[in-house]
Amino acid sequence: MLEKIKETASFLKNKMTTKPETAIILGTGLGSLVNEIENKYEISYTEIPNFPVSTVEGHSGKLIFGQLGGKDIMAMQGRFHYYEGYSMKEVTFPVRVMKELGIKTLFVSNACGGMNPNFEIGDLMIITDHINFFPEHPLRGKNIYGDRFPDMSQAYDKGLINQAKEIAKEMKITVKEGIYLGTQGPTFESPAEYKMFHIWGADAVGMSTVPEVIVANHAGIRVFGCSVITDLGVEGKIVEASHEEVQIAADAAQPKMTAIMRELINRA
Repeated sequence: MLEKIKETASFLKNKMTTKPETAIILGTGLGSLVNEIENKYEISYTEIPNFPVSTVEGHSGKLIFGQLGGKDIMAMQGRFHYYEGYSMKEVTFPVRVMKELGIKTLFVSNACGGMNPNFEIGDLMIITDHINFFPEHPLRGKNIYGDRFPDMSQAYDKGLINQAKEIAKEMKITVKEGIYLGTQGPTFESPAEYKMFHIWGADAVGMSTVPEVIVANHAGIRVFGCSVITDLGVEGKIVEASHEEVQIAADAAQPKMTAIMRELINRA
């Protein structure tokens, strides 16, 4: 595994003309943030040794490099999901490559279902913690980076959370805070599952993010996470959901997400 990580990082270093310390994983419907990146250049996943290829609609499948918020950044336009059939090592492989490239801060975004009765479709939720409900742990197997038993008490950087809240206040953008539960998918949750997850303490549920965040923390990369509430799992408000509707709701929230992310990267 480590040899493959280093091989991929070496390939990218030979292609890169910038030196980013900040990376962004763009979730479903949130890919338009790349339009804000200046002086950008792209590398398709299909060109990168050992990289999986995203198979989900709305995930383009390329690394984008350039400047955002006055800083060199790299962005994943298209992430990998456990439900696509990838192992957790494949899902989180790009984050381990980021470590080799010198990334120090990771921004992750996603679309998810809201279970907090105070949430509405289109809300932005700053992730303060998570519940890992994936059947396979991303650190299972030989230890590559960091402690064998890494601490997860501050998986989401409190300093970045406070900065994001301040930025949102300045921009008069309403944000919520909450706990994200990651599950394997690909089905949306049943009403009983929504109810159970909310009883556990989760405010939102999705099919990504948690594995990448765990590996990033293990690799010593600080993390900020933000979700767009694209459907509701609140009793009495549950309606049939589709991937297309999720993308539409995420697209509508993009300007707010983009504004906060851009300024947070500038200040981070």
